[in-house]
Amino acid sequence: MSIPQTFIQELLARADVVEIVGRYVQLKKGGANFMGLCPFHGEKSPSFSVSPSKQFYHCFGCGKNGDAISFLMEHAGMTFVEAVQDLAQQYGLQVPEDDASPQDRARALEQRQKQTTLTDVLERANDAYRKQLKESPRAVDYLKGRGVSGEIAKQFGLGYAPEGWRSLASVFPSYDDPLLVESGLVILNVDENSGEEKRYDRFRDRVMFPIRNVKGECIGFGGRVLGDDKPKYLNSPETPVFSKGRELYGLFEARNALHEQGYALVTEGYMDVVALAQLGFSNAVATLGTACTAEHLHKLFRFTDAVVFSFDGDAAGRRAARKALDGALPFATDVRSVKFLFLPPEHDPDSFIREFGKEAFARYVSEAVPLSRFLIDAAREGCDLNTAEGRAHFASNAKPLWLLLPDGALKLQLLSEIADLVQLSSRELTEVWNPSAAGKGNAKSKTYEKHSASPNEYGGYSQKSSIKPPPRPRPGGRVRPTSRADYAARLLLGDMAALEVLSAEDHTLLCDLPEPHGPLFVWLENQLHEHGPQAWVALREGLRGRQEEELAVRLMTGYELAGPLETDESSKELRDLLNRMLVEKLKVQETEAIQAAKADPGALQRYRELQARRFKLESVPTRSE
Repeated sequence: MSIPQTFIQELLARADVVEIVGRYVQLKKGGANFMGLCPFHGEKSPSFSVSPSKQFYHCFGCGKNGDAISFLMEHAGMTFVEAVQDLAQQYGLQVPEDDASPQDRARALEQRQKQTTLTDVLERANDAYRKQLKESPRAVDYLKGRGVSGEIAKQFGLGYAPEGWRSLASVFPSYDDPLLVESGLVILNVDENSGEEKRYDRFRDRVMFPIRNVKGECIGFGGRVLGDDKPKYLNSPETPVFSKGRELYGLFEARNALHEQGYALVTEGYMDVVALAQLGFSNAVATLGTACTAEHLHKLFRFTDAVVFSFDGDAAGRRAARKALDGALPFATDVRSVKFLFLPPEHDPDSFIREFGKEAFARYVSEAVPLSRFLIDAAREGCDLNTAEGRAHFASNAKPLWLLLPDGALKLQLLSEIADLVQLSSRELTEVWNPSAAGKGNAKSKTYEKHSASPNEYGGYSQKSSIKPPPRPRPGGRVRPTSRADYAARLLLGDMAALEVLSAEDHTLLCDLPEPHGPLFVWLENQLHEHGPQAWVALREGLRGRQEEELAVRLMTGYELAGPLETDESSKELRDLLNRMLVEKLKVQETEAIQAAKADPGALQRYRELQARRFKLESVPTRSE
């Protein structure tokens, strides 16, 4: 979904960042700005400033800053598109879609309306379940027996689905409404012989746990029996608003605690989350009866850079941890932390804390197994490292896991550690894992010999030759593209994560470039907000059939085969490049301001500001082009 930049600018012009932020943060007037406690890190004195004139927020403690859209993304965990749609709905605007046909837009509108209708139905059922909880001493006694207070029950919106096959008939005017089936609240069975339809409530005689999305809307339920009936837990089915592979129970309730405590604790059940919140660990979330998926991790890493998976110490817990490892590896960048906590087999987090206390559990969390160690342990399972065969088996097991890691210092360190255990050098292990690359290296050596001058007295080759060598490539074998826009596009296609650290001015500069570059940068931004940083191979697939494909493929042809630039080097090159592009843009704006000054004396001040900004940029040392 491509949203025109003009609409985003109009939306930000209408939105009041003070009003948006004020819904989540208590703000007080302080001079020209509003001040409050930063929602992104724990603090006791306010350092979070919101400017009504600049429509911008900034924390002087942690450095977080941005506009109304970025606040919803950072604090509420929305994607870029979700944040834009949420703001547009608040201000009565319809989000246009550049790349959608009228039929696609109509279908998208119908889908959004259906989703809104379904969440309304689920909210209504949730209200009824909460009222039923107050009228059921048996359900209240069950929760009290599990140590759940009324305050926590209210915070998580806990309820009770009473006994009886059609209790919801008293809640909704029409029990035959198709929305009750589509929302998963009612089950419809059709007799194959008579064709007779039978409807009945999905949830009966269960404590109800409403599942909320990051905006706080009820999108489904989990129900737990009060006794020993089976199944113990029952979830809502997949619906247009609920997918267990995307949603995490308790994420909405935990969003502030994730910032304050600095990490997310991923558990295995609803009661774990509720009990942990009761006992002081309000940063817990749970998967919904499924292994942790890439979408779960992507959603969590919008809120925090540290995740701790909590599993039982039995065989089932180890298997679940192994699946979580596979899902977490692609997200294990150098600035993120992923750990695995294994409790004694007889305990879950709730029972462990009650027996040993909060401090003991916190110590367990701090001593959890780092992802790097768990990767090694998983790969060496069943391998005898005292034998050559065992070491070879270990290397084979480690390869697919290591390849899932993103490039960076962690990946290089693990390569060295695996190589040590296999008793090979890092280079030898790389050649074992990728023999074709080693062959290419030999071919390059032979090509060098072929094109060199005759052998010198030492059996080597002379530097003096009538054949002029090709231009010396830049680090990694890259040759700089012909234009700055080309070069910026190549750097960002090769390292999409660099988009995340650019300023709003940088984003505007790139997205406002004329075709074909501007639309490519707009598409890249949308991909980042929807899916997070992606490798070029993934971007290549997403570009197929789009008008931006030709430019991107031309820039990346041959480039993807070269080794990656060091992150620092790439960042410096991009920053230098953007500064040069900003200087050129400022020169154009200066000319426009001078011309405007003939009719508007105030334009002279604008000219001076632009010139001062340009001088400042030009004074920054740059790398040679």
